[in-house]
Parts: sequence; C-alpha cells; structure tokens
Amino acid sequence: MKIFKMSPENPDMDLIGEAIDIMADGGVILYPTDTVYGLGANIFNNDAVKRIYEIKKRDPSKPLSVLVEDMESMELIADLNKSSREIINKWLPGPFTFILNKRKIVSPYVSASSKVGVRIPDYRIGRALASLFPITTTSANLTNEDTLSNPQDILKQLGNDIDLVIDVGDLDNAKPSTVIDLSTSKPTLVRNGFDSQNINSIRDYLEKLNL
Repeated sequence: MKIFKMSPENPDMDLIGEAIDIMADGGVILYPTDTVYGLGANIFNNDAVKRIYEIKKRDPSKPLSVLVEDMESMELIADLNKSSREIINKWLPGPFTFILNKRKIVSPYVSASSKVGVRIPDYRIGRALASLFPITTTSANLTNEDTLSNPQDILKQLGNDIDLVIDVGDLDNAKPSTVIDLSTSKPTLVRNGFDSQNINSIRDYLEKLNL
C-alpha cells in the first residue's frame, strides 16, 4: 500500500496521475473530498467495484455513488433534463449527491437499480482523480460503523486491502453529502448531510420547484 501525503490547496499532479493509473489497473484508493474520505475505483472495472463492497462489507444490492469531474462527464452516465440541470448547476460543485436516472454505461455492480447517485465535489483532488473516468465515491468506513475523519483511523477500521492512500490529514467536521433525488418529476431531499446549515434554503428551493 502506498501513502501519498498531499496538500489539498496545492496537490501534486504527478501523484494524482499515479493514483489514476492505479485505478485504471483495477486498484482501489482512499481519497479526500469536500465531505469525508472516500473509497475510489474505476466504475467501468467490475472487479475493482466488487472490491469496494468487500472492503466495506457492504450489501452488493446497495448502490454506490459516482464522482465525476464536471457536468459533461455527468451527462455520460446519467440522464439530465432542463430542471435537473438547473438544480445541479446551482448546487455543484459542492457537498451534494444527486440521484438521477442512469445510462446503460453504468454497470449493475455500481447500481443494480435504474438510478445512480452522482456528485461533483468542491475539492480539487477529487475532481482531478476523476479526470479520465468516473470513480466510485462512498464513505471509507465499514457498513454501519462510524465515519472517521483521518486516514490512520480509517485504515485501522478497514484494514489494509487498499492500494493507495491520499492523505491530507484530518477532515474537520467530516459529514456525508446531502442527497437529493432528481430522478422523478418532484425533487426530493433524501438525506440531510454536510451542508445542514443551508438545509432550510434547500428545502425551500425544492418546494418551489414542486409547485
């Protein structure tokens, strides 16, 4: 297992490239986002995706969310309409996951349903890691265990079946992303996460769209 110490403000792009190469070869990485540390793998490599489930001891019937670099990449894996684009452009990049109807290119190993959760973090490292292909983004913790905020504690919980760690130190106030379902005609708040201080404005916004 490799460990790369890195500055979130000034990441080493050569090391980012090495991390991408590891995922391209089927590896799994531990990496920081604007919410929590996540487990990343190339979503088009089914064996790598299955490793994520094994590491987390997660039920394979439960979907994994996907991290993309930008809106163009998002449209490759999910269907967007005028309304969903408006919402996504308003809140992303940021600590949000949007549930959308997935395209056929997304493997059932990532999501066995017709939907997929997608996010664009407000975090340079995360977006750079997804510059060649979308990657999984799921909190780096055992299922039903605490979500921890630094790599040392995370590795104690998960074990060492991870190929690379990008360590930026402790993530203050680490909480999962807020989840909004845009897969139906009425957007729905599914989970109140990281951006809880703005949750009332989010609710108000969604209610206006539902009128």
